[in-house]
Amino acid sequence: MTAEPQPDGAEPPRADLIDRIERQAAFLNRNFELLHRRSETHTEMDRSEYLMLRTLGAAPEPPDINALATMLGLNPSTAGRQVAALRRKGFATTTPDPADRRRSLITPTRAGLRLAAQVRERRREGFADLLDGWDEEDLRLLGEMFRKYNVAVARKHFTREP
Repeated sequence: MTAEPQPDGAEPPRADLIDRIERQAAFLNRNFELLHRRSETHTEMDRSEYLMLRTLGAAPEPPDINALATMLGLNPSTAGRQVAALRRKGFATTTPDPADRRRSLITPTRAGLRLAAQVRERRREGFADLLDGWDEEDLRLLGEMFRKYNVAVARKHFTREP
């Protein structure tokens, strides 16, 4: 169902607008998967590793697994498996927390941060190519709408806002 123009020029009802968003979100998910499958961007580092390293690199101090899970909107066991994969690849280390040796703090390695920076640049180039021809106002608006959507998801699911 798509929102039909109203005879009096008024905005379509909220339910029609939500329906339009739901449909476009389904296509957006499909398109992100399509772009991922047709890209060489994540050959050395998968998307979850990339996001985890970006999050670790931006953290003011090394988080423990619970804090990292909250930042990413994951449960701690999922975050733990992802950190273990980062450690196996040499992208992160863990050290006992000096304040509570039962906890481990997670720190990205230089190699992990360097590779994440390379992936970030390839992703940026891909987006620049895809959005070539868009004016700056459209780019600003798209970025702001993605941010607002991500904040709404974070608030609904008790994660840290992006």
